[in-house]
Amino acid sequence: MPSTELKHSFEIAAPPEEVFAHLAEPSHYVGLSPLVVAVRDVRRDGGTVTYTAVERFRLLGVLRHDNLIDATLVAVPDGLPHSAEVFGEVRSPARVRMSYRFVIDRHGTGSAVTDTLHLRTPLGLLRFAASQARAVQQARARVLTTRLTRPA
Repeated sequence: MPSTELKHSFEIAAPPEEVFAHLAEPSHYVGLSPLVVAVRDVRRDGGTVTYTAVERFRLLGVLRHDNLIDATLVAVPDGLPHSAEVFGEVRSPARVRMSYRFVIDRHGTGSAVTDTLHLRTPLGLLRFAASQARAVQQARARVLTTRLTRPA
């Protein structure tokens, strides 16, 4: 399968504990990724969480398609209060596979976050899927920053 890696780093004026807690909860991904409109069937087994994310696409501006994504999330708080990681994998029905990793490090009174995606697709889909993933990755940074930054 063709693959690519996308990396985006950004800073948030919130401590690593808050960023970690937000990214470790599947329900917070609604709206954090612009296409995700629901999270359901959340199952916890030790440190691993599995769930179904519902991505909503508009086709031709009017037709609605809900894409059900199987997701796995593992939250590793071992380095808190200085650092933590959240990682996992998503599998879409179109055989698009994406592993993800958020590395959260203390930066002054806030956090530096590195969001890394490793995308694998069937032949012919990589460029489109990567452009969508890059847009989601950048939007996620903006939304997360807005959600967690406290007014000065």
